[in-house]
Amino acid sequence: MTTSPLTATPALFALDPQARLVLNLGRQAGAPPFEAATPEQARRAYEEGLPNLQGEREPVGSINERTIAGPRGPLTLRTYRGQGAPDAGAPALLYLHGGGWVIGNLESHDEICRWFANIAACVVVAPDYRLAPEHKFPAAVKDCRAVLSFVQDHAADLGIDAKRIAVAGDSAGGNLATVLSLLARDDHIPLAAQLLFYPNTDAAQTADSYRRFAEGFGLTATTMAWFRDHYIRDAADIGDWRASPLKAESLAGVAPAFIAIAGHDILADEGEAYLGRLQDDGVRVVLKHWPGQIHGFVSIGRHGPASRQAVEAAVAAWRKFDRAFAKDQAD
Repeated sequence: MTTSPLTATPALFALDPQARLVLNLGRQAGAPPFEAATPEQARRAYEEGLPNLQGEREPVGSINERTIAGPRGPLTLRTYRGQGAPDAGAPALLYLHGGGWVIGNLESHDEICRWFANIAACVVVAPDYRLAPEHKFPAAVKDCRAVLSFVQDHAADLGIDAKRIAVAGDSAGGNLATVLSLLARDDHIPLAAQLLFYPNTDAAQTADSYRRFAEGFGLTATTMAWFRDHYIRDAADIGDWRASPLKAESLAGVAPAFIAIAGHDILADEGEAYLGRLQDDGVRVVLKHWPGQIHGFVSIGRHGPASRQAVEAAVAAWRKFDRAFAKDQAD
């Protein structure tokens, strides 16, 4: 792990053993790529593969599910109270799962939510937001915005501090977290942090990392295009900042950000570009690189320590932002 920018070619960084093992397991399984299937088939294949990637579920203080009113019908939320989290006034994290806006659910990212809950001694709220192509952009954005409002409005009931809410997500969930941070800024909703694992920030998919890592590193450029094309309504959506937060006019005033970038990932360059925009606009940023890792490495905890370590790094950054906020308030 390093904090310096990654500009080298893949040949200069060896694959992490964890990543190499997972890629080999994928090749041995010989499963067809998602784009060769229907969305429903891709969802089933993804869910069937999770036990081979994720470790044992560590216990948390409590887990509850509830249904709230969403923009177009009921939304299911799963709430994790971490071990050591106070019964009232706990920090809270809204976690938005990845999966290209097409696959993924509450179960697929349960391991990550448990880690966050325990490591941060916080309350994690995970929504089962609507997926494409049945519900195209901006359905997922609207669902996540509605969940943020619910968490804020029901802070006392949830036992959380409404001023200590952070958002987080991986890949497409990282995309939604960045968009939610922009919406919160515009709606004058305070957010403590945005914690992003290899976020998708530009639906144009033209960054050079799409060429460098197009094949052979897990998520391919072809698969990412399949996800994007199921999500958007038409080509005009590519330029909408709610799909491509890198295209937002300004990032000034958004929540401080933690960004984790995998070295062998088609999304690496747009993560770097988003970092640059944040820094240019005066936003506090903590960047962590895993040069030998692949896209989705936080979800492969069965095969190595880097997955949980990435969550630990995100929590450390969140705490750093909290201390900086407290100091600013005191000054």
